[in-house]
Amino acid sequence: QVQLVESGGGLVQAGGSLRLSCAASRSIFSIAAMGWYRQAPGKQREVVAAIARDDSTNYADSVNGRFTISRDNAPNTVYLQMNSLKPEDTAVYYCHAVLPIATYWGQGTQVTVYS
Repeated sequence: QVQLVESGGGLVQAGGSLRLSCAASRSIFSIAAMGWYRQAPGKQREVVAAIARDDSTNYADSVNGRFTISRDNAPNTVYLQMNSLKPEDTAVYYCHAVLPIATYWGQGTQVTVYS
């Protein structure tokens, strides 16, 4: 079992930045692909960014060039640096881990961007 705990969400003005963190309860990065998803009210959950075991990354077109996903094995933490935030980035952001035999979700952290 793996617990994922997100933090770093909040209220920010358009153009501002936030950094989300996702702490895993144990060391999993050597066997897991990690990702950040978001879900806005009335919309489906969508992938925002992902980082594979080989540290290759992928981004949704809507955030490419503004968001950066990274991870630090020492504290078992995945980050999402979000710059140039827009009101349409407002959503609950979820951390996701894909292991060989299971997947896990965090509880989510709210990001609200106002203009």
